Amino acid sequence: MAGNTFGNLFKLMTFGESHGVAIGGVIDGCPSGITLDFEAIQEELNRRKPGQSAIVTQRKEPDSVDFHSGIFEGKTTGTPIGFAIFNTNQKSHDYGHIKDSYRPSHADYVYDKKYGFRDYRGGGRSSARETASRVVAGAIAKQFLSGITFNAYVSQVGDLKLDKDYSELDFSLTETNPVRCPDPAMAEKMENYIKEVRKEGDTIGGIISCVIKNVPIGLGEPAFDKLHAELGKAMLSINAVKGFEYGSGFEGVAMKGSKHNDKFNSDGTTQTNYSGGIQGGISNGMDIYFKVAFKPVATVIQPYETIDKKGNMVKTQGKGRHDPCVVPRAVPIVEAMAALVIADYTLINRTIQR
Repeated sequence: MAGNTFGNLFKLMTFGESHGVAIGGVIDGCPSGITLDFEAIQEELNRRKPGQSAIVTQRKEPDSVDFHSGIFEGKTTGTPIGFAIFNTNQKSHDYGHIKDSYRPSHADYVYDKKYGFRDYRGGGRSSARETASRVVAGAIAKQFLSGITFNAYVSQVGDLKLDKDYSELDFSLTETNPVRCPDPAMAEKMENYIKEVRKEGDTIGGIISCVIKNVPIGLGEPAFDKLHAELGKAMLSINAVKGFEYGSGFEGVAMKGSKHNDKFNSDGTTQTNYSGGIQGGISNGMDIYFKVAFKPVATVIQPYETIDKKGNMVKTQGKGRHDPCVVPRAVPIVEAMAALVIADYTLINRTIQR
């Protein structure tokens, strides 16, 4: 299986399966001499881990990370950073009923056809549990990028949409509710709706918005390696993501160019920011902001009809512990992938002679 590594200079390779012994990764290219805040790294994992509230999967995992290389006396050495997160609460028997059949809208069918074999326990490598490794790497990238801030939050669940510009929001409120929406009134509505959907044995999708502040001018390349293209790739690599837009996004098509153009101030900043902090594929120093759309979780706790390995139609039912809505736990994943991109392009910029 190819495609387990992300990045150019700041690289992350992940390994492991949902119901295996452990998941983990190797970070290659992290600069030396960075003093790491291990509590901050664990806190990022705590934001993603299962069982943290009544509206997420009740799988109980501590998600404690063990580092095995690349760190000495609390600082990075510049060598590969190896780490592991051991699985402790697998219930593989919950998946025995799908050993010979395929769940709709999961990777089961295509995995079996592509590789001729699959780990049916929780989806194996295709499980969203793999993203915990990304959160570890993203937490280290954030510490490397001191001064640059990443603020992701839930802006929509189903039809419940937060119609406020991010400049009107207090990001300190994001972590004060289980939905991770910085608007308390909307957060309560979203939480109640997710609980209703869960009682029905169903799932619902949502949108995560992200704002990156204090990004220097010059990150990104003008052709194939545009900064927004890499951010799009990063976000679309996250499980359940169906869409990505930055800046004015799809709404910008209804605007005339005279309105959409970001006029300059004398210091090089712009009066508006429809460009989303990126012009010509290169950061311009303004806030980078984007949205990521997540589909409803594919596993519904309802009876359904599907096919088995022989092509027979069979009836089965979703079992196990699953999120009724993935976006609350995906907030730190979006931040982590954004941090990996910015860290990578920061290192690439260091190789350019001026």
